[in-house]
Amino acid sequence: MRLLRAFLWLSVLAWGIGAGAKFYDLIVVAGAWSASPPESLSLMPYGAHYPVMPGQFFAPTSGATLIGAIGALICGWRTPASYRVWLLWSAILILALWVFTITAFWPSNHALFAASPPSTADGHAELIRRAHQWVGLDWCRVAMMLGGFISAVRAISTPTCDRPRKDLTYVTRAFPFPL
Repeated sequence: MRLLRAFLWLSVLAWGIGAGAKFYDLIVVAGAWSASPPESLSLMPYGAHYPVMPGQFFAPTSGATLIGAIGALICGWRTPASYRVWLLWSAILILALWVFTITAFWPSNHALFAASPPSTADGHAELIRRAHQWVGLDWCRVAMMLGGFISAVRAISTPTCDRPRKDLTYVTRAFPFPL
């Protein structure tokens, strides 16, 4: 149980840091580079003029999240299903986040970063569409991260067994509502 709690703490902290950073990245950084493409694409945080690229921050953070979520799921595998579902959701969401990032964002990041100013009106419209699509898909990524964070917080704040805790019996007598 101690190992389960340790993995849960790692998961909660990593999910929280990652989700908060992604939310900031989406609002501030992506808000700047997607404001008026193609001119604003020079603000994308990639290349030699940026000391740290987003992947250099998010890769270790999501790695810690993966270790915490999978470790908690393994350690909590024999817990009741009503508890294990929170562990399972956290693990599923971090795996889905990785797949989604690799398949949807890596090619898009490369296309947007490598984009030269379009010479035609159609090329200009396509670049604007691609930048706005990136921001829309990033909101899905933020939602997945928030779902993972909520799942991990729910798991760490829920007793691991279905029986009532003895230390709360005096509260349940005085407080007739379910806890």
